[in-house]
Amino acid sequence: MTKQSPERHEFQAEVKQVLDIVVHSLYTDKEIFVRELISNASDATEKLRHNQVAEKDADIFDADLELEIQVSADEEAGEITIRDFGIGMTHEELIENLGTIAHSGSKAFLNALKEGGEQNDNLIGQFGVGFYSVFMVADSVKAYTRSWHKEGKCYCWSSDGSGAYEIEEVEGERRGTRIVISLKEEYKDFAKKTRLEEIIKKYSAFVQFPVMVEGEKLNTVGAIWLKGKSDISDEEYKEFYKFQAKAFDDPRFWLHFSADAPLSINALIFAPTENMEGFGFGRMEPGVNLYCRKVLIDSNPKNLLPDWLRFVRGVVDSADLPLNISRESMQDSTLIQKLNKVITKRFLKTLEDKAKKEPEIYNEFWDSFGLFLKEGVTTDFTHRDQLLKLLRYESSYTEAGKTTSLSDYLSRAPENQKEIYYLYGPSREAVESGPYIEAFKTRNIEVLYLYEPIDEFVMNHARAFEEKNFVSADSDDIDLDSVAPDTDTDKADSLEASDAEALCAFIKEKLGDEVSEVSASERLVGSPAMIVNADKMMTAQMRKMMKAMQQKAGGGDMGAEPKPKLQVNPRHPLVKNLASLRESNDELASLISQQLLDNARVVAGQLEDPSQMVQRNYKILEQLSAK
Repeated sequence: MTKQSPERHEFQAEVKQVLDIVVHSLYTDKEIFVRELISNASDATEKLRHNQVAEKDADIFDADLELEIQVSADEEAGEITIRDFGIGMTHEELIENLGTIAHSGSKAFLNALKEGGEQNDNLIGQFGVGFYSVFMVADSVKAYTRSWHKEGKCYCWSSDGSGAYEIEEVEGERRGTRIVISLKEEYKDFAKKTRLEEIIKKYSAFVQFPVMVEGEKLNTVGAIWLKGKSDISDEEYKEFYKFQAKAFDDPRFWLHFSADAPLSINALIFAPTENMEGFGFGRMEPGVNLYCRKVLIDSNPKNLLPDWLRFVRGVVDSADLPLNISRESMQDSTLIQKLNKVITKRFLKTLEDKAKKEPEIYNEFWDSFGLFLKEGVTTDFTHRDQLLKLLRYESSYTEAGKTTSLSDYLSRAPENQKEIYYLYGPSREAVESGPYIEAFKTRNIEVLYLYEPIDEFVMNHARAFEEKNFVSADSDDIDLDSVAPDTDTDKADSLEASDAEALCAFIKEKLGDEVSEVSASERLVGSPAMIVNADKMMTAQMRKMMKAMQQKAGGGDMGAEPKPKLQVNPRHPLVKNLASLRESNDELASLISQQLLDNARVVAGQLEDPSQMVQRNYKILEQLSAK
C-alpha cells in the first residue's frame, strides 16, 4: 500500500492573528502550556468516561486502557510528550479542534479581544485556544490521535505555528491523543522531570485522573472539596490541608460547603492552628486558591477574600467563572465580589457557631487570630456588625485570662446604661491600679479592658454595638450616677465645697496653660488626681499612636495637643493637706500641684519626658526633709 502524502492546510488570516496573540501577548507565564495540555487531556478522558456510561453497548477501541494521563520527557532532545487515553479525534475533528482556532469563529475571537482588551475578556471554554499556548515554547508540535470508535483511524497533526499545519494518516496509535512537543532551545529546561513535576503540582494536582510522570503517579491528593462531607474523614481533611497549605500544623477547624447561587461554588476553607505573623515571620500572604473544575486559575486571587482573612487557607472552585482566555485573570470583578461576599459570610457564620457551641475551640482561635478580626472591624464596613459579635475582651467582671463578648456585656448592664465602657492599658494590673476604674467598681458597672493598640482603633471605627456607643472610661462627661448610685458608704470626709473650689482655682493658677481646667471630682476614690479626656473617641493613647504613625509616614502635624483637664479628689488626704499648705507655703504647694499633674500624666500615658518631674520631686523631698 502506497503511503499518502500529508495533507497541508493553511491557517486563515484571522487564525494567524489569533495564534500570534496567544503566543506573544496573551499568557504571562510560559509554563502555562503544561496546564492547558493536561486540562485538555483530562477533558478528553472525561468525555470518554461519559460515553462509556451513556452508551453501555458501545464498542470501544482499546477498552482495557487505564483512564490516566501520561507525561514523559527527553531532556537531551528537548522533547515533552503528554498522552491521554481519552476520546481521541477523527480527521474532521482534528481540523475542527486544532486546525481552526475557535468553534465560534476566529473573527468573533478577535473582535472580543479588540473590544475588551487582550487581558480582560473571552472565555477559554468558548474559544478553545489553550492548546496553542504550546507554541510559546515549541519549535514544532505533533498530535497523534486515534478515535475511540472501533472503526477509527490513526492520524498525526503537525505544525510549527508559523501559519500552516499538516495531517497524515499513521499506524499503531492507541486510543486517545499523544502530543509530542519539540522545545525551542531556550525552553529546554521544561523537559526536566523535576520542572515538569513542579508545574503539574502547582496547576494540575487535582485533575480527576491520575497524572503519571515517567511512570510515577504524581497527583496523589484528590479534589476532596467536590466530595460530600460525609464521605471525607477528619484525617483526609487534615492531609489535604497540609498538602494545599504546605503546612506542618493541623487545622483548628474547617468550613466545607457548596452553593448554586449566586454562583456554582465548592469551597473548603481551613482555619490554621498557628499564626505565623505572631511568630514574627512577616505579613501572611492570602492562601485560598481559585480553581475552575479542579484546574488552578490563580494561586493568589486579588479580592477573593478580604485582607483581614489572609490567614485562612483552602480552595474555592467555581465552574461558572467567566475567565479571560489565558485563565490568568477574572473577566468580571463583580463575580469575585460575589464570591467574596458568600465565602466571608459563611466563614463568619462558622465562627459564630463555634463561639456558641464550642466556646473552648473558639477562644483558642481568638487567642491566635483575634487580631485579624479586630483588623476587619477597622477596615471592613460590610462585615463589621458580624465581626463585632465575635470580639472578646477581659473586663472588670471576668477573671484574669477569661474574656467576654459584647453581647454578654450588655446582658449584664443596668437598664439605664446607654454606653459600653472600656479602658485601655498595657495589662490588667495597670488598668486596675489606675484611677479611672475606681468609680465604676464602686458602682458595679462593668468596664472592658483593652490591651492591644489596635483595640482603640476598633472602638473608634465601630463607634457602637447594638445602638450602645463605645466610651472610654477616662472620658470627661460620664454620668455614672445616672447608671447606678455610688454604693460606697464608708467614704472619708470631703473638703467643703468652697475650699475645694478655692484649691482648684489655686492649682489652675499655678499650672497656667498646662491645663484647660481643674475641678473636684466625685469619680475618684483612692487616687488623689487624674486627667480626663474631653474627646470620647480620640483618647490620649490613640492620639499618641496616630501622631507617631503620621510622623513615620512623613505627614503633617496633627495640630496642637488639647490641654488636659485635671480632676482632684476632695476626699484624699494629699489633696486636703494641699488645701491647707497653699496658705502657709505657697512655693511647696505650687511644686506639689505640678507634681499632681505630672503623676496624672504618667498614669494617662501622656508624659513623654520625665526629667523635669524627677528634678521637681527632689525639690519637694528637700523641702520636706528640712522640716
